[in-house]
Amino acid sequence: MKRILVTGASGFIGSYIVSEGLKMGHEMWAGMRKSSSKRYLQEEGTHFAYLDMGHVETLREQLRAYKAEMGGHGWDYVVHAAGATKSLKREGFFRTNTEGTRHLVEALKAEDMVPERFIFVSSLSIFGAIREEPVRKPSPDNPWIYAPIRLTDTPQPNTAYGESKIEAERYMREEAGIPYVILRPTGVYGPRETDYFLMADSIKKHVDFAVGYKPQEITFVYVMDVVQAVFKAMTAQGVEGKAYFLSDGEVYDSRRFSDLLQQELGNPWVLHIKAPLWFLKAVCAISGTVNGWMGKLTTLNLDKYHILSQRNWQCDIEPSRRELGYDPQYPLERGVKEAVAWYKQEGWL
Repeated sequence: MKRILVTGASGFIGSYIVSEGLKMGHEMWAGMRKSSSKRYLQEEGTHFAYLDMGHVETLREQLRAYKAEMGGHGWDYVVHAAGATKSLKREGFFRTNTEGTRHLVEALKAEDMVPERFIFVSSLSIFGAIREEPVRKPSPDNPWIYAPIRLTDTPQPNTAYGESKIEAERYMREEAGIPYVILRPTGVYGPRETDYFLMADSIKKHVDFAVGYKPQEITFVYVMDVVQAVFKAMTAQGVEGKAYFLSDGEVYDSRRFSDLLQQELGNPWVLHIKAPLWFLKAVCAISGTVNGWMGKLTTLNLDKYHILSQRNWQCDIEPSRRELGYDPQYPLERGVKEAVAWYKQEGWL
């Protein structure tokens, strides 16, 4: 049994990591703000660690208290899954994703609580829109025209979220001084997730909205495959200081996800609308500006435009398979089926 802290435990990915760790017999600590919901953290045996990662000194005091509670020892592993995916202002991403990571590592070091391994959950988004020029013609053996993003490529983030994550990665590599592994999942979906749910809700209401006429090649990863990778990254040998992509190992065209949603929803009639990128950009700019004035978070903003307009989301997961022993179990068909079933069961759809 290992003692494991998961930050961002009240969130989509974090809550699943806590739950799986408990099933595996580990002592799981859910790191979160006091104001965060415990809706998905109801399993017996869950320990809670209320952490303020905005202030190093406060965080040190909190860690000191939990260390005493654990008999003078720290956590064996720390999974840093906390992060901001939405923010009213650009600096909000850096405050949470970059500075929050720095504060946590510095506090762990200062309190002599450095774990055996620190798992940092980053994102494929740090690379931005690269490798978007076709390198081949479609064939029966390989219908895809783009080349996968590789670990040796140079990140070119085009969103504030991606920039804040790459800065946190840079800190881990150059300054942190602790044993770490970085995981970079592509689009994560599954039960409890809200952004991909909006697509399901739209299809239920008979509308599928897509943008851009240039071919788009997309990747996905089901939340439980991310969880699998997290636990493998804790114990795999020879992986410290490295980063790994996570997907289900397949590539999909821009309609596959919506077609599977439509199928799981009983094949309602759907109006498929494809708009030009300039239209999306205009909508996102207006929505982001208006909601910013009103102090409201919105799904549609210029960061979202860059994400939706990106044409190539392929990534090379062979190093993850080879070095972590990562073995994705959820192709899109299986994952969408389980996600939609959960949405129905919970009354979301």
